[in-house]
Amino acid sequence: MDFQQLADVAEKWCSSTPFELIAAEETERRMDFYADPGVSFYVLCPDNGCGDSFHVWSESEDCLPFLQLAQDYISSCGKKTLQEVLEKVFKSFRPVGAARLQKPPCTPLQLHLDSRDGWESGQTQDCSPVCLSAL
Repeated sequence: MDFQQLADVAEKWCSSTPFELIAAEETERRMDFYADPGVSFYVLCPDNGCGDSFHVWSESEDCLPFLQLAQDYISSCGKKTLQEVLEKVFKSFRPVGAARLQKPPCTPLQLHLDSRDGWESGQTQDCSPVCLSAL
C-alpha cells in the first residue's frame, strides 16, 4: 500500500475518533495525530503498508505510558494493518475508568483500571496532567 493510501486510511479513522491527522510526511512515512486536551502520537509506517514494522510513539512524556498497549500489540506475532494499529492506539488512550476513578492519586497506570478491578463506575476524578475522559 502506498503512503497516500495509508493517509486515506488514517483520515477515515480520524473521522470516527477525536483525533486529527495533523501531518503526513511521505519521505519519513510518518503520520502525526492530535486530540484535545494535548494528546498526541505518531505512527511510522513500513514501506509495504502492513506487517509488524509499524511504530507508534509520542514526543509527549504524558502520552507515552498510554502507548504501551499498542506497542505490545505491534510487536506481537502476525501482520498488522494501519487500521488495526490505530484502533489499538485509540483503545490505549481511552481507558474505561479514566473519568470514573475514585481513589487518588490519579496516575497514568491507574487509568487502565475499571469496575472489573474493584473500582466503582460513575465516579469522576481529575486526572491531571492528562485527563482523557473526552476520548
